[in-house]
Amino acid sequence: MRYFHNPRCQKSREGLQLLEEKGLQPEVVLYMTEPLSPMDLEDILAKLDIDAEDLIRSKESVWKEEFKDKELSEDELVLAMIEYPQLMERPILVNGDKAAIGRPPENLLEIL
Repeated sequence: MRYFHNPRCQKSREGLQLLEEKGLQPEVVLYMTEPLSPMDLEDILAKLDIDAEDLIRSKESVWKEEFKDKELSEDELVLAMIEYPQLMERPILVNGDKAAIGRPPENLLEIL
């Protein structure tokens, strides 16, 4: 299991704590400092079964300043999240061929 974690995010901390309380020790990926490749992010999107647009945190200031009024393709949205990882919804748990966004953290339990 891989857990895409932002330690500054309360929901991300809560999700990791929930997994640890269940006795799980996923590989923690600090995606804010360890950037994902476009292929990695596309793989996560496929496992989540969502479009890139659905993983964007549209309330982030960088989204509003840089992208809000632009028509972006799927590839452009992926590249935006690579360049500005704070745009990616978090946390995300990947378990085999499944993934879940931990909002609320209990969503993570659905793929265990």
